[in-house]
Amino acid sequence: MAEDETTRLLEELAGGKAQAAEVLLPLVYEELRTLAKRYLQRQPSDHTLQPTSLVHEAYIRLVGDDRTHWSGRAHFFRVAAKAMRHILIDHARRRCSAKRGGNRRKLSLNDIHEPVGYQDEFVIALDHALTILAGIDEQLVQLVELRYFGGFSIDETAEILSISPRTVKRLWQIARGWLKREISED
Repeated sequence: MAEDETTRLLEELAGGKAQAAEVLLPLVYEELRTLAKRYLQRQPSDHTLQPTSLVHEAYIRLVGDDRTHWSGRAHFFRVAAKAMRHILIDHARRRCSAKRGGNRRKLSLNDIHEPVGYQDEFVIALDHALTILAGIDEQLVQLVELRYFGGFSIDETAEILSISPRTVKRLWQIARGWLKREISED
């Protein structure tokens, strides 16, 4: 029922009804906050971005873009994961620029089985690799955004992308392998 209501509100929002955004927020807020908490709880204690601020900034970007024409709840969460990616990348870049010239270290990449701990340099390298991958396979980029930046499970990712969990697992392995090679070469 909430899924149908979310889709209806997204259609209204796309149709120019700004008040739909106010009704939509309570329906998606807890799910977005859970995703943000999943990602940020694995971060070092000195991480300055909080789940609430990540959700609020992502939501403002999502509903503030008049050019986005929502095609349903799954599309909303795909775009939410992408928004969180860009917010986290911007945050990492700001932190790195503050440390410019400081303790730079060579990154070592372990297999990306699940989202890894927050390392500003790694997140920036991952973003660069995803930009390259977008020219090769946009679905793999969406999958990484959902799994890594959105914190979605295999089953949740499958539902959002409208593919089977088995396909998500296979594509996740492909994406991890490609990203590992790309980032290691960097």
